[in-house]
Amino acid sequence: MSTFFDPTADATEASEALRGLAHASRTFDQPAQMYGVIGDLSAGMRSLHQVLEQLADVHERKAAHAFNDDGNHAAGVRDALATAEKLRRSGRLVDQAYDRLAEGFAAAGRIAWHPELTIDETVPSRWINVVFLQGDEADRPLRILGELGHVDVVDYLAQWDYGEETTQAALENGYVYDEPGQGTNDRVMISGDYALVVNPHVGYVSLLRRHSDPDASAEAIDEPSQDGPELLVSYSSPGAPKRPDVPQPKQERSWFEPAKITAVKQARGLGL
Repeated sequence: MSTFFDPTADATEASEALRGLAHASRTFDQPAQMYGVIGDLSAGMRSLHQVLEQLADVHERKAAHAFNDDGNHAAGVRDALATAEKLRRSGRLVDQAYDRLAEGFAAAGRIAWHPELTIDETVPSRWINVVFLQGDEADRPLRILGELGHVDVVDYLAQWDYGEETTQAALENGYVYDEPGQGTNDRVMISGDYALVVNPHVGYVSLLRRHSDPDASAEAIDEPSQDGPELLVSYSSPGAPKRPDVPQPKQERSWFEPAKITAVKQARGLGL
């Protein structure tokens, strides 16, 4: 507990408190608690600036009594004044850091944290393929990934998700997987019930959606097609939806079509 009169004891306690905070803040069970922590850190930085200024002031006022280890008074004064100057410079840097932290504190105050969805592990869960883009058609989502991140790519690709229609087409055509990303070089990024799979070596992106169906039998889902599960063709294929930036009427027929893409299937570990 702080003494408010013993600077040595209070400095030791502050150091231990920050050490404990560094350990405890590795995880937050309740993200909303981070706002209060940032506020306390902001107050702590104001106090830190005050401490640095006060230490600098004492070094300057007591410089006449400073000596070095060899008893050299002039050297002691120089070191005392140099310490004061460094402490004041540190205080100015703390001021800059405090301003940035204040901006972060204001931004954090605008966040409304929603509770995370809990997945019922007792319900069988598989992944169905929503859309697959390769080559030039993957350029746009890959660019979004580099500029904005995977959540924006998921939002972009999710426009091809027609809900139950997409689910039924995937089940009928065998585009159902135990885990997203089956290739050695696949990168998998999760956003809610969607999984974005990116393979920069082969040059494709695909979006899968989690599917939980307690009434569906594993045998029906696992039944392979004649040549094994096929990948989806991109939206330039016959019967596929048009590019998302060109509005098109929704087509009656399913846009899931098997495609013999050897390189991609090998990358994902699927045999022809």
